[in-house]
Amino acid sequence: MPTIVTDQSIITDLLERRINEAIPSKEELQKRLLSGRRLRIYQGFDPTSPNLHIGHLVGILTLKAFQDLGHEVIFLIGDFTATIGDPTGKDKTRVPLTAEKVQENAQTYQNQIKSVLKFDGDNPAQLRFNSEWLRLMQMEEVLKLAMGFTAQQMLERDMFQKRLAEGKPISLHEFLYPVLVTKDALALDVDIELGGSDQLFNMSVGRHVIKSLSRKDKMAITTNLLTDSSGRKIGKTEGNAVNISDTPENLFGQIMSLPDDAIMPCFRLITLVPTEQLTQIKEEVQKEPLKQKKHLAWEVVKMLHSEEVANDAQQHFEKTVQAGELPEDIPTFEAGKLSQNPLEVTEMLVEVGLTQSKSEARRLVEQGAVRVNGDTITDRKAKVTLSPETVIQAGKRSLIKFV
Repeated sequence: MPTIVTDQSIITDLLERRINEAIPSKEELQKRLLSGRRLRIYQGFDPTSPNLHIGHLVGILTLKAFQDLGHEVIFLIGDFTATIGDPTGKDKTRVPLTAEKVQENAQTYQNQIKSVLKFDGDNPAQLRFNSEWLRLMQMEEVLKLAMGFTAQQMLERDMFQKRLAEGKPISLHEFLYPVLVTKDALALDVDIELGGSDQLFNMSVGRHVIKSLSRKDKMAITTNLLTDSSGRKIGKTEGNAVNISDTPENLFGQIMSLPDDAIMPCFRLITLVPTEQLTQIKEEVQKEPLKQKKHLAWEVVKMLHSEEVANDAQQHFEKTVQAGELPEDIPTFEAGKLSQNPLEVTEMLVEVGLTQSKSEARRLVEQGAVRVNGDTITDRKAKVTLSPETVIQAGKRSLIKFV
């Protein structure tokens, strides 16, 4: 059994830096943490994408903080709930995902976070899938559990009120999402459920049901959301996700693309920089934001990979983006494998894998972000003749050299 850390200063740092809100209260959470009793805590992650992003690190680092205190943490993959879709914040019903797609998305999650959460040693984190119990539920159990909730509770949610006012449909299964989340907590027999601040309703609405069935007063605690300068959540929903599975060079570069006013929230929420250093960093951000943004990107890459890899990623950024030099290890593409040559620039960008779609390619061309041998292409209809040694650049970091 691991040692349970009850140091007041460490617990205070966790409460002030990592925890936004606690139900019933932060005081109750502090009391439980100081008790010396080993707590069981989980956070659920629905695999609606194959990539975890830096917004997910907020919760993952909070789980790590509990793990470091000696508590039992569970990384729950919501492979069943992902097929239904969380309605939180949605102005329309999600398009359901197939079970096959969900499993495909989830297969690399543990590998993406193993440098942060420990899955071995004397206090390993658990990796669980909620299909273990949700797929086995019979209709009788679903109905008995749903009896603890009311339609009024669901309809009071802002997103549903908005849909009703706009005459948009609300699917009946969306009401069941918090019911399934409640079942997750019962199946795992947890003391605490963790989630982003936008998940408070899903986590707290069934607390009375859990208490009546298990006699356990499960707490619901939230972390702050990682947002950009306009207050938008940084993640896949908004289309501005920075994936932690990306190459170290791209991860470094994408963090460098964040607005300056995201530097301090990122330092606080997605790094392991000691809290006592944050005041000094905040002062430095006012003087040299570029330097501190590099520091931020370095810390994130170091945490996910290593100090050596972080150093290499920073050098790559400084040489290729800041100094405008071409990297030595540009990916290559055989010109002879093109469907035709010359080729319209937007089609070419998709064909060689520099963009995922023609619409993305058009956007980059219109932004002046596409270069052929250093010359900017501004006409999206332009045809490009590609021969060996031709270098195509799309954006600041994506390059292809033809051979």
